[in-house]
Amino acid sequence: MKLSRVLFAAVLSVVVPAVAFAGDGGYKVSYDGGSIQNAKPGTPTKLFIDANRIRLVKGHDTWATIPASAVTEVSYGQDVHRRVGAAIGLAVVSFGVGALMALTKSKKNFIGITWVDGATKGGFVMQCDKNDYRGILLGLEGVTGKKAVDSDAMTVKN
Repeated sequence: MKLSRVLFAAVLSVVVPAVAFAGDGGYKVSYDGGSIQNAKPGTPTKLFIDANRIRLVKGHDTWATIPASAVTEVSYGQDVHRRVGAAIGLAVVSFGVGALMALTKSKKNFIGITWVDGATKGGFVMQCDKNDYRGILLGLEGVTGKKAVDSDAMTVKN
């Protein structure tokens, strides 16, 4: 009985770390728009930040490979909006719950990348999970050497 517990613990100590580190190292993001061919906004993709390049991959297809040295800007921002649509739907069922829902906010975290690689110019914006947002920004800043710019703080002149 005691030997089976030891054997079971030994097997788990090997299997659990192998499963935990079996990930591919990419970040789950959603393509929001840009100059990448055949990419539709809202499509879930994976972002890979390698030592000298940035890759956007959908399934087994690589949509974009951007040399880190070609990146000209990394920007970030948040789209904050009130959950009015959800509140209206809940108000039909319960006015009190619908009113409380209207007071809540939801944030969407966006990161944009622009680049110039020879004659090729491009850029795209991706929506990131709130848990990965800061990690992606730090990774992009580290590999490109560019400081990320807060797009919410920028003023646009027409």
